[in-house]
Amino acid sequence: MTIAKTAATPKKQCTGACGNCTSHAHHERADLGNAEDSPESHAAPTRKQGVLLINLGSPDSPSVPDVRNYLREFLMDGRVLDTPWPLRFGIVHFGILPKRPKESAHAYKSIWTSAGSPLVVTSKNVTTALQARLSIPVELAMRYRNPSVDEAINELHYQGVEDLLVVPLFPHYAISSYETAVERVKEVAARQSPLMKIIVQPPYYKEPDYINALAGSAEAFLQSDYDHLLFSFHGVPERHLHKSDSTGCHCLKVKNCCEVPSPAHATCYRAQCIQTMKALVKRAGISEGKYSIAFQSRLGRDPWLSPYTDHELERLAKAGVKKLLVICPAFVADCLETIEEIGMRGRDTFLQAGGTSYRMIPCLNEHPLWIRTLEHFVFKQFPTAAAARTINERATVEQEIRMA
Repeated sequence: MTIAKTAATPKKQCTGACGNCTSHAHHERADLGNAEDSPESHAAPTRKQGVLLINLGSPDSPSVPDVRNYLREFLMDGRVLDTPWPLRFGIVHFGILPKRPKESAHAYKSIWTSAGSPLVVTSKNVTTALQARLSIPVELAMRYRNPSVDEAINELHYQGVEDLLVVPLFPHYAISSYETAVERVKEVAARQSPLMKIIVQPPYYKEPDYINALAGSAEAFLQSDYDHLLFSFHGVPERHLHKSDSTGCHCLKVKNCCEVPSPAHATCYRAQCIQTMKALVKRAGISEGKYSIAFQSRLGRDPWLSPYTDHELERLAKAGVKKLLVICPAFVADCLETIEEIGMRGRDTFLQAGGTSYRMIPCLNEHPLWIRTLEHFVFKQFPTAAAARTINERATVEQEIRMA
């Protein structure tokens, strides 16, 4: 776990294996040991505890003005579009916002439900399910738009929370998702609740609970008849890997960099995606040669991680793959990038190129094994956080997990 007080602290020279970096949060992580899975055996805490789940965000509605507001907030984040502010302002306000909101609004309308944004609705349901299993308050925030980080921190402060576990709903470390979410929480907490201690769940890209949840949610699909499984992860610009490389000389510079052990992997998005793929392949028993990796959702002209998903969908079809499965492990809840980009546009690309069967495996969403994974994250940090349950309630939870 990463443990940090919200007040700003001076950056320290790393004394770990890499020895020559100064700026990344993974060097502040503390080993919390192995918390027991039976929280009842621990003494009651002396400080009020709480949990904050945080995801990326969504427009408040699929209207053009709301989509414009969302895109402005998202793209003006210096960890997303990492150019100097004046240049970023010009790109966003004169190059993107005049046309992109209308195009994106059309895409959002195609996935919007009567309850609202799929990402926000699912995240709220997950929060409710987790809260039912815990005796401490659980809040949800989105890095951009609503429910906002400010609102969530205010509510937790009002409830007297002193020790806050932040669980980024991003299994992998990326500057433009995991890092920006964590830093935003720290920034807001330092302003609104300066005595609150922030404890951050590290990336969990190969945690057994997370891999088991992926395998359980995909089991029915993986047991069906298919020719190939494509792992489609959200893409990031290659320059982001260079920026997050703690050694300054490994990521995308060393041959087979993701296969060569390095301290850089602690914050390397690509290496962590590959580890997720390998862990799930091993756990599910998928044959060698029956799966591959790709990266989606690129923006702009700079090189992003490759191969690109849209190119791979066409290539696989033309190479003779007829029945394709696609899984998107970087997303824990279905959203625009999975439902519309992969589920709709991706399907059209594959079928038009000669494929005959295309199925997208849903994200973890509200799967019981995913809820249990989140519960375990909390118990490892706060062993007394279990909600009091009757014998019947405990049996119901265990039955949900067995049936998953």
